[in-house]
Amino acid sequence: MSAPGVLSFTQQGWEQVLAKVKWALVYLDAACAESLHWGCGSTRLLEAVGDPACHLREFEPAAVGGGAEQPKAVFVLSCLLKGRTVETLRDIICRSHFQYCVVVTAVNHAVHLTANHVPAAAAAELEGQPVFEQLEEKLCEWMGNMNYTAEVLHVPFLLAPVAPHLALTPAFASLFPLLPQDVHLLNSARPDKRRLGSLSEVDATALPPELLLQIRCLVSGLSSLCEHLGVREECFAVGSLSRIIAADLANYGPAKNRRKTATGRASLVFVDRTLDLTGAVGHHGDNLVEKIISVLPQLPGHTNDVMVNMVELTALQNEEKNQSMVAPGCLAQSNDPAARALWEALLSTKHKEAVMEVRRHLVEAASRENLPIKMSMGRATPGQLMSYIQLFKNNVKALVNHCGLLQLGLATVQTLKHPQTAKWDNFLAFERLLLQSIGESTMSVVLNQLLPMIKPLDQRTNDDYSPEELLILLIYIYSVSGEFTVDKNLGEAEEKVKKALAQVFCEESELSPLLQKITGCDSSIKLTFHKSKIAADELFASLRDIAGARNLMKQFKSVYVPGNHTHQASYKPLLKQVVEEIFNPERPDPVDIEHMSSGLTDLLKTGFSMFMKVSRPHPSDHPLLILFVVGGVTVSEAKMIKDLVPSLQPGTQVIVLSTRLLKPLNIPELLFATDRLHPDLGF
Repeated sequence: MSAPGVLSFTQQGWEQVLAKVKWALVYLDAACAESLHWGCGSTRLLEAVGDPACHLREFEPAAVGGGAEQPKAVFVLSCLLKGRTVETLRDIICRSHFQYCVVVTAVNHAVHLTANHVPAAAAAELEGQPVFEQLEEKLCEWMGNMNYTAEVLHVPFLLAPVAPHLALTPAFASLFPLLPQDVHLLNSARPDKRRLGSLSEVDATALPPELLLQIRCLVSGLSSLCEHLGVREECFAVGSLSRIIAADLANYGPAKNRRKTATGRASLVFVDRTLDLTGAVGHHGDNLVEKIISVLPQLPGHTNDVMVNMVELTALQNEEKNQSMVAPGCLAQSNDPAARALWEALLSTKHKEAVMEVRRHLVEAASRENLPIKMSMGRATPGQLMSYIQLFKNNVKALVNHCGLLQLGLATVQTLKHPQTAKWDNFLAFERLLLQSIGESTMSVVLNQLLPMIKPLDQRTNDDYSPEELLILLIYIYSVSGEFTVDKNLGEAEEKVKKALAQVFCEESELSPLLQKITGCDSSIKLTFHKSKIAADELFASLRDIAGARNLMKQFKSVYVPGNHTHQASYKPLLKQVVEEIFNPERPDPVDIEHMSSGLTDLLKTGFSMFMKVSRPHPSDHPLLILFVVGGVTVSEAKMIKDLVPSLQPGTQVIVLSTRLLKPLNIPELLFATDRLHPDLGF
């Protein structure tokens, strides 16, 4: 057995479920389905069910119930068992013939007590798991017989393990750090309390209860991960929401006992995504997977995987009407070791090498199956890759043996041929131009450069930028610039860009889902210029917040490196700066990487350190570094961290965790169209 990691943590959780599902109908919510998808695959679950009459179903109010020949159900849920979730459970069970129900929740019992307003002191004295026991009684009541069997248990399905060094938290995909404008909203919600001056003053007591509860659910899962890894974690934070999450984990009651017995040690560093959105919307990451997830359509119900069109491997014509007849392929290949090895290679190589790697795997697979392959050297082209893939088409045995590899091969071909991939280079060129301009001219000049690129629908060609793509460029400009002087020229330049954007929104033939959320209109017919201009004003308020996001930092104030006689101006990722600071050989006390104390002993240490030689905890102290980016991480950032840590401190293991895998278009959604303060917990 290899050392415990993110994959074994997820698989261990699913083993507990697989032991319960024999001959059962299994209902999953989207986040648990995503954990299964990356962790062990739905085939494992179906094999464990072992009954063709039983199926996997989506857990939703309209879900089909169980017939007379399906007496057992297992519900696997990522959320608190409260509100809408319990109502949906009741509705499904009442219209079914179940005699045996198992409900598995990813949230532990302690958090359920918090959600039901049980004070911590009272919770510590409780015997058993009363919230779960009460629900078990309800389940029997809904099944119609108190002698039927009901079980409610907790299994920590926190992660979707994308690779040994990278895992995501699908249930928290919309968790995003706060902006200065959120401080005004918090102040208006608590008129009788002390006014908060800035994000640095926001602590857990100032947050709305639903956001606090969402954070506690995340903390419960992270505590279970640390338990599985066998580590006592020291918590650190860069940024205001990270500070609240890190403090909650450091002082989380159930974690205190496990830390006493843990033999390993780890540093867990949380970082706010908003401190550097340049990396999230930029196109400088020379990575094939980043392009695949940006251009191929999203797999329905998933936040981190895409649909690969598999029609090419069938006898059907590759037309739109046929694409929905054949189940799509995807990137997650949890049950296919060869495909998983290729996937991990794609995550950690540059674009050109990745395409060559896909070719190498296809050639080797074809040779093993004795398919008539024509070898060719030189650059790997989409046409050449496609000709290799076509060899498998009429050979069912070869198709089955290499199904995972063929999905990754087709994803590569479809990405290389996609019109958006050609546009990727246009973005990159414009971003490089912006980096040079920012150093040489004022913000108003930079905005005036963007102005001619804002074109209404009837004047746009395929090479021009859509409204959503213009938002990506604006986020890039404001995030990379950081603080700038606000003067009359800037006000005028911003006003011109706002008016041009508002006009473009109005002239769209139909509004995309993102533009509908931003403008508050579901169709372009209803969108007046006045409404559109108000939306543009709000966008710019958020952009100014992004420019000022690093104002509270003392050390990580900039991600922009000005040019000189020998070097062009460049962008230096904040995550790179954080990792370099953690492993700085001189080990200065970190300025912006705050340590979160867990109780009295730590506070005493900190107090004594003022007048005695007591070493304060440092994030480079331990053999394992877990870096959690709150708000999403890109494939290239994860690769950069994985490569950088061993080069700075050999022997240190690193795991990158984040709320989601990012493509540039996710950021306008999270920034302009997500209620950060009030997540929907279903009650």
